[in-house]
Amino acid sequence: MTYLLDTQALIWAQDEPSKLGRAVVPTLQNPNCEVILSMATNWEIGIKIAIGKLKLSLPYRAWIAKAVSDLKLTVLPIRLDDIERQITLPFHHRDPFDRMIAAQALVEGIPVVSSDAIFDSYGVQRLWN
Repeated sequence: MTYLLDTQALIWAQDEPSKLGRAVVPTLQNPNCEVILSMATNWEIGIKIAIGKLKLSLPYRAWIAKAVSDLKLTVLPIRLDDIERQITLPFHHRDPFDRMIAAQALVEGIPVVSSDAIFDSYGVQRLWN
């Protein structure tokens, strides 16, 4: 099975795994599961660092590289299909990064690993508890 991590789930998985939902840890540790990281998440983290809303345990580039390696993540680029799908989403939520992650999950047909129930309103399957 393949899963798409949302931003908060990535941060917790790397720096505070005790905050993850009980269904998440076994999934992240399962060698038969592919876990994907959206470039939207990389972008969101970079913006939050730049505006002072986020401090990571390492400098940005080192932290991302370590997270990708530690969690064996596959990085998903933002493609035209993803942008086109995002355009059609209703405005349940105005966060552009969550909307892109929802669009990518819908395009890929995969669940999102997230504590945020807003993904449910987009018809995205969500893994947490």
